[in-house]
Amino acid sequence: MARTSSDIALKTREADEASPRPKSRLDLFKFVPFRLNRLAAEVSSALAVEYQERHGLDIPAWRVIATLGFRNDACSAQYISQCTRTHKSTISRAVTTLLHDGRIERVENEADRREFRLQLTDKGRALYEELFPQLLRREDEILTCLSAQERKQLSALLGKIEGSLDLIQTSEEADAKQAY
Repeated sequence: MARTSSDIALKTREADEASPRPKSRLDLFKFVPFRLNRLAAEVSSALAVEYQERHGLDIPAWRVIATLGFRNDACSAQYISQCTRTHKSTISRAVTTLLHDGRIERVENEADRREFRLQLTDKGRALYEELFPQLLRREDEILTCLSAQERKQLSALLGKIEGSLDLIQTSEEADAKQAY
């Protein structure tokens, strides 16, 4: 039997009435995507102080350095863009700046000579090695409001959300995939 628009409207209204959330307005401060985005922006800004003031890096440049720093092999700018969820034009500008500054270099892709991959130079590796302990310390400061057990729970809960979105969750998994 075909469903009429009034049948659909009735079902929709019944579903709305059974829903635990009021539909009159969206409270952004209870909306998880908004909360996660706002939290990510604040944490990112708090960490940025470590590399912006001392080394003149912006957030996209740090993302390039950080991605290349955790990898064992060179990778493409596209990989960095996908891994960090940063638009490819933003990564491209950061790559250009970092190449010019001598912090990263292009290397030929042995599998496809038409493509170049990126890796840290000695200067870039030294910067990474200097910065990551500072950033880990800053992360600890940000998370001091959580107990050790709460940190484990937060990590597990974030992992569940990442898993539900099919996001790579470990550097080993990212290395093994070659393409994000």
